Amino acid sequence: MQLPSELDDLYQDIILDHYRSPRHQGLLDAPDLRGEGFNPFCGDQVVLTLGLDEAGRIDAVGFEGQGCSISQASASMLTDHLQGKTLEEAEDLVRTFKGVMQGEEFTPEQEEELGEVAALQGVKQFPIRIKCALLGWTTLQDAITAYRKTQG
Repeated sequence: MQLPSELDDLYQDIILDHYRSPRHQGLLDAPDLRGEGFNPFCGDQVVLTLGLDEAGRIDAVGFEGQGCSISQASASMLTDHLQGKTLEEAEDLVRTFKGVMQGEEFTPEQEEELGEVAALQGVKQFPIRIKCALLGWTTLQDAITAYRKTQG
């Protein structure tokens, strides 16, 4: 699907804004979950930390990274969507986003739920960049998997 020019421009602006001014920049001092992601093909890196409240909801998020605008903007957008979510809800977000990056179309409900993340759907036109967009998301999934192993 080719995006209309105005929409493409808007999406580029959103991606550049998150790249230049990443949200939740900096790691948490005592996180409940921590994940480190690295893309050996391009050198992109993301470290993601999460804190959970007593009810098991994500109440703090921090990340650091380096790499291309797509990987860093995607990680920033991800952190914006994690606040207040359960780990199951976070995994649902990961599945939805991975599906879109693998060619599925957003349903209107998914597009509304993910908000600015929809700006990344144009990345799927460039297969080499999909791993960049997914880096933060796979790092989150790895952190959740590791956390669950420690919890029994």
